[in-house]
Amino acid sequence: MKALHYLKFYSFHITGLIAILCLMLGGQYIIIGATTIILFYSVGDMLLGDDTTNPEYKTPGILTINLWLALPLIYFITFLSIWMFSNSDLLGFGQWLLSSTGVDLFETRADLSSFELVAAFIVTVLMIGMMATIPAHELVHRTWDKTSLLIGRWLLALTFDTIFSIEHVYGHHKYASTVSDPATAPRGRNVYAHILISTWRGNVSAWEIEKIRLKRKKRSLFSYHNVFLRGHLMSVGLLAGVTWMGGIQSGLYFLALAAGGKALLEIVNYMEHYGLVRNPETSVKPHHSWNTNKRISSWAMFNLTRHSHHHAQGEVPYQDLKPMHDAPMMFGGYLSTILLTLIPPLWHKVMSPKVLEWDSVYASDEEKKLANDANLVSGISELVAAART
Repeated sequence: MKALHYLKFYSFHITGLIAILCLMLGGQYIIIGATTIILFYSVGDMLLGDDTTNPEYKTPGILTINLWLALPLIYFITFLSIWMFSNSDLLGFGQWLLSSTGVDLFETRADLSSFELVAAFIVTVLMIGMMATIPAHELVHRTWDKTSLLIGRWLLALTFDTIFSIEHVYGHHKYASTVSDPATAPRGRNVYAHILISTWRGNVSAWEIEKIRLKRKKRSLFSYHNVFLRGHLMSVGLLAGVTWMGGIQSGLYFLALAAGGKALLEIVNYMEHYGLVRNPETSVKPHHSWNTNKRISSWAMFNLTRHSHHHAQGEVPYQDLKPMHDAPMMFGGYLSTILLTLIPPLWHKVMSPKVLEWDSVYASDEEKKLANDANLVSGISELVAAART
């Protein structure tokens, strides 16, 4: 059983290998793969319930290596997806595979329908979210570990979001669930608006944080020392490399994948703190994040689901996060909640009562006043009352 506690956090590698297999087989296998992954992570959470175990890990290095291994895996998945979309033989990969194994990716690619290409795009974006953004989230918190930080930033470079290593660690964790936080969605906002607003405000916030840091260190703003600029250059370098290998078509597809992966991150931000309020002068408590202990989500997402403890103690490694039974709970697991956000009327119908319940059960007296103001602006009290009549 002790080995299982380690192995469960390697489960995302199996999903990655399935994605690779489906992309290489092509045709209906891509559609089957996309459907299987979505059903497994949404329905699986419903059927398999919660994981509230809290074992002691005596060799945590094993659980760092699996995060590092996300880098070659997701880069290969992304490369393969671009290869399947492109008209070129990027890096001669198709010819090498044909001559060494007899597998003809050229024929597989030629037979792909538009629907199957869309399915391949969806699979790849899901994999970027699971195997790039989520491991990167854990790694960029380890500011004392240069290797983890570098790998985390190269994972984020896939989505033009290396600024996450600045804004999330030094901004979001300070201002979570306040009006100053770009990642916290106010009551009544829909997810599509949030993707755009949070992306813009997150970049602005990261730039200001980096500007203050460089000024304090007496470094030039426009120099190698600027982590904001250096990070975006990493992404531009990837785009240039893809375009050089596969032409404009491949470059545009890479940009679409990056946009999809970034949107997925902002959707997760949206649902993790939606509608919650806090005075920025007070410390972040477990009730300032929506939590879930769903088993499949927890295993695949390195306990990101235990978000309440993560925000209460951001320095705690993912394997040591506690389930926080008394924290406010999400609608379900992560993927099922993501799917819910995509239908704003349904999202607000489900979440408005939960937000009002948060006001009465979790909010302090000061937070009740902030919540009341937010309710007046958003009109969610009237929405819930109308739904009950």
